[in-house]
Amino acid sequence: MKFLLLRYDLICLISFSLGFVLTNPKETQSADPAGDRNQQLTRRPDVPKIKIVKDVAYADTNNPRQQVDLFLPVTRTSDTPLPVIAFVHGGGWRKGSRRSGLQFLAPLVSTGEYLGVSIGYRLTDEATWPAQIHDCKAAIRWLRANAKTYHADPTKIIAVGTSAGGHLVAMLGTSGDVLALEGQVGSSFDSSSRVTGVIDFFGPANLTNMGGSHNNPDSPESLLLGGPVPKLPEIAAAASPITYVSKDDPPFLMIHGSDDKLVPFNQSVQLHKSLQDVGVSARLIKIEGGGHGRLQSTELDSRIRLFLENQFHDSDHEISTQSISIHPSS
Repeated sequence: MKFLLLRYDLICLISFSLGFVLTNPKETQSADPAGDRNQQLTRRPDVPKIKIVKDVAYADTNNPRQQVDLFLPVTRTSDTPLPVIAFVHGGGWRKGSRRSGLQFLAPLVSTGEYLGVSIGYRLTDEATWPAQIHDCKAAIRWLRANAKTYHADPTKIIAVGTSAGGHLVAMLGTSGDVLALEGQVGSSFDSSSRVTGVIDFFGPANLTNMGGSHNNPDSPESLLLGGPVPKLPEIAAAASPITYVSKDDPPFLMIHGSDDKLVPFNQSVQLHKSLQDVGVSARLIKIEGGGHGRLQSTELDSRIRLFLENQFHDSDHEISTQSISIHPSS
């Protein structure tokens, strides 16, 4: 499969060949933060039209980081409000862009069964913890408060994230009942920031015991906390999804490579066990031989869709947790 490196601003120039429709709400302006100008867009000739509404502010600010991009199916499979898949990007909390959410969301939104939203948040060059989770929670609250505008179902929101984004969606999942992490971002405080499911791709779960280079003063984790991890044990614990696990957390689907050199596989093992110990439905899929990245696999895609159907449509699919190898036997 071929990939094109494109500026997101140029998607409108190729959107007709891909079947996308691009719009921009008048209340915001297009803005690509420095360093986030490129993203990969997969050519999929089978993708039906998707309406993209970009740069929508959720925090009542002009900060381009505190915005979401919305992905709406032009043709819906139902007249009822659609479930929402909310994507949170990775990048070690210090880089990355919500623009990357299109890759994951487009194949799902194009079915007409879901709405997609890709969430931006302040990075560590601008703010330290807990600004990042405050932003993500504000975006979920905004989404619920504005669900009618986009004909979305506010009771059905699954959060998906990769790497640092995996950490943040896991935090959304485990800290839904933690008022101290709600923050004061935005104005939709009458709405809940809880999510109804989490898909966590290789996200850090316990910052207190990642060890090694993660304890260095210039590590992504130390930059997130505002100082070396070993010197800030209380903040490290407060920034760890595993700290807040409780029996009322939503179902989790976790995907992690066994040979991940950036976020150890054991991070997901710890969170998986902690969730299961309190009775939360949690599944961990090991990508055997996989490193730090999202595997392109039809088998994995199938399991993700089954998870979505279980949470969104009250289905009862059996979802295999058997390992998926990056080198399947022929």
